[in-house]
Amino acid sequence: MSENLYLSYPGVICAAGKNPAELWASCLSGSQSGIKKVTAVSGKDFFAGRIDDSLLSSVQHAKYDMRIIRILDRALEQIAPLVERLKKAVGSKIAVCIGSCDNGSEFSLAGHRVFFEKGKFPADYELDVQGADYPAVFVKEKFGLEGPAFVFSTACSSSGSAVLKARELILAGIADAAIVGGVDIASDTVLLGFDSLEAVSDEITNPFSRNRKGITLGEGAAVFVLCRDKELVSDELFSCVLLGAGESADASHMTAPLEDGTGAACAIEAALKDAHLNPEKIDYINLHGTGTHLNDAMEAKAVKKVFASLAEKIPASSTKPLTGHTLGAASAIELAVCYMALKNCACKKLPVQVWDKEREEDMPQLNFVGNGFEVEKEIKTVMSNSFGFGGCNISLIIGKE
Repeated sequence: MSENLYLSYPGVICAAGKNPAELWASCLSGSQSGIKKVTAVSGKDFFAGRIDDSLLSSVQHAKYDMRIIRILDRALEQIAPLVERLKKAVGSKIAVCIGSCDNGSEFSLAGHRVFFEKGKFPADYELDVQGADYPAVFVKEKFGLEGPAFVFSTACSSSGSAVLKARELILAGIADAAIVGGVDIASDTVLLGFDSLEAVSDEITNPFSRNRKGITLGEGAAVFVLCRDKELVSDELFSCVLLGAGESADASHMTAPLEDGTGAACAIEAALKDAHLNPEKIDYINLHGTGTHLNDAMEAKAVKKVFASLAEKIPASSTKPLTGHTLGAASAIELAVCYMALKNCACKKLPVQVWDKEREEDMPQLNFVGNGFEVEKEIKTVMSNSFGFGGCNISLIIGKE
């Protein structure tokens, strides 16, 4: 990348914590307290990473006061002072780029129940409530911004794609800065949809184990400010740089990735090239690590292809056993984890891999972070990988300046 852009501290809420500090503490301890049994409308029980309802307040200024907006608003409030400072410095030409996949499903389900019973929708039901753009529109309206607003829906890679596109908007001069991130909910639509694909585990997800059974879904939001001016988004001791981003598209199947990992490897290689970094410069990898048989095997192959023998040395972990798979928010939440890893590098700790440690013999071996692990060198550069439906792949690299 020809010009440095800086990421602010994140606003975060998910099953593993209601702010960045709590999320980081869960990542270090391996706490799965936020993963609980929930019952879908079908009556079937699932493990899911759900945010406690007591943490979510009604959003009076929203056109549609629904769960996804309440979650997003909670994350946005954490960066609200920064956004106001940014507006004073650069004006209101601030873009909004949000990754999200499930918009308005709670209203949609309720509306359709009435339709099936009475033959018409409720009087207050609007199709616009399901508009994919509403999370970004809400952010724009909340802060009174005048820049472009976009939502990206590439499944699990959505908010990573949002970060990349926000960078492009800034470098092209279309926006002076951007609010970037993602939000999604573990709705009945999501739970039952993934269950119909036989992708949901009946146990808490167990990534990279030979005993893995699938994903554990979750919900949450993470948001950042991205801009050129380091002074606007950094504190006295720490600044975080977006060093590189790489995208690729397998385009081989509606939901499944390429089994040999070449599509994912292409995104990782593109991110390294964009950052002008060799693989040995990466100090930690936050893995996509969904716990599905195909995805984990593919990702291990991709990491091995790019990093070769370093794949067995670079510390790596998947944090989805702690947060649940938050779909459109996953890439942003995991980028927040990476941000905290850089900011807290003095503690010599990294997010632990929570699994049964039963390795699959024919899968390339990675260096999973375990309890008691201490890093041998300062964490300066980290990578976060996200691989969505149909092979929508993104790899992001951030660093400590």
